[in-house]
Amino acid sequence: MKTLNKFFRLFFLTLGAFIGYHMARHGLPIIYDGEFVAVAVTRQTLMYAIVIGGLIGFLGSPFLVRWIAGIINFILSHLHKLPFLDVVAGTIGAVSGLLVAFLLTMTFPEDVPILGDFLPVIISLLCGYLGMALLVKKKEDLFNLLSFTDQRAKDDGERSQEERLAPKILDTSVIIDGRIFDICQSGFIEGDLIVPGFVLEEIQHIADSADLLKRNRGRRGLDILNRMQKELPVKVRIVHKDYPEISEVDSRIVQLAKDLRGKVLTNDYNLNKVCELQGVKVLNINELANAVKPVVLPGEEMAVQVIKDGKEAGQGVAYLDDGTMIVVDGGRRYIGDTIDVLVTSVLQTAAGRMIFAKPKNAADQGVDAKASY
Repeated sequence: MKTLNKFFRLFFLTLGAFIGYHMARHGLPIIYDGEFVAVAVTRQTLMYAIVIGGLIGFLGSPFLVRWIAGIINFILSHLHKLPFLDVVAGTIGAVSGLLVAFLLTMTFPEDVPILGDFLPVIISLLCGYLGMALLVKKKEDLFNLLSFTDQRAKDDGERSQEERLAPKILDTSVIIDGRIFDICQSGFIEGDLIVPGFVLEEIQHIADSADLLKRNRGRRGLDILNRMQKELPVKVRIVHKDYPEISEVDSRIVQLAKDLRGKVLTNDYNLNKVCELQGVKVLNINELANAVKPVVLPGEEMAVQVIKDGKEAGQGVAYLDDGTMIVVDGGRRYIGDTIDVLVTSVLQTAAGRMIFAKPKNAADQGVDAKASY
C-alpha cells in the first residue's frame, strides 16, 4: 500500500510539473493594472512553473487519489448490479457512439464561435450516451446478430444446451405408470424433473381412495416418486406453484410448463393434444415405447407362444416381450404351445401396434398345394 501511495505521489508530481511547464510555454497570464498580461517565457519562469506545478500535484495527490477512488467505487458498485449482457452491450454502444462523434467533429469548422472548444466534448458525451442506451435496449438483437452462425446450426438440427436441459414437468399418469424411473435411470432424460404440488396432491388423494385399485395405483405413484428422489442421477424438484383460477389439473400443468419454459412428460393422449395446441413441447412415454419396438415386416418368421383365443373364430393370440399383440390366424388349436409363425401384415394404430400372422406349417402347406396345382 505504501509503495502504491509513493507511486501516485510521483505520478501527480510529474503531472503537475508537466502542466506547469505547458502553461508557462504558452505564457502565464497575470493581472497588471486591472488587465490580464502574459508573462514573458524565460528559463527562470519555466523553472518556477515546473516547481510550483509539481509541488501542487505532490501535495494534492492524497485528495486526488481519494476522489478518483470514490468515483471508481461508485461506478463499480452500480456496474455490479447490472446484468453482464447489459454491461457488454453498453460498452460496445459507448465505443461506437464515441467513434461516430469523432467522425462528426472532423467535419466541423475550427472557428465555431463560443462553443468551438466545447463542442467536440458535448458531441462525444451525447453520442456516447445515445450509443450505450440504444444497444442496452437492443442487446438481444445485437447478440442474435453476433451468434448468427450458431443460430443457423441450431436451425439445422443441433439442439442448444438450454433446450436439452429444459425442465420436464411430470403429470399424474406418467408418475403412476412408473416407466419414467427406468428411462431416467438409463440416462436418456436430461434436465430437472419437476413435480407440481397440485399433481402430488392428486396422487395423495388417489392413494387415500376407497377403491382398492385406485389406492394401489396412488401408493405406487408415491413409491415411484420416493425412489426417483433418492436413486436417480437427475434432480427431482417439487414446485408448489398453483393456479387457483384454473380448475383443470391438465390446464395447470400446461400453464406451469409455459412459465418454466419446460416440457411436459406424460402418457395421457388428451394432455398430449392440449400441449400441442398451446405450443408446449411434450414427451409422450407411449410414443417412446412404440418408437423403440423392433421392426417386424411381412414375410418374417418368429417363434411365439399362443396363450388365448382371439376375437374371430379359430384365432389365437400371442404377445412379444414388449407387449405387442400377435393375432395368429388358425392358432386356436395351438393354445399353450410355442410355434413358428409367418407374419402376414402389421397394423399401426394410435393405441399401439398389432401383428397378424399364421402358423408356418400352414403357410408351407399352402405353398406346396399351389406348386402341385
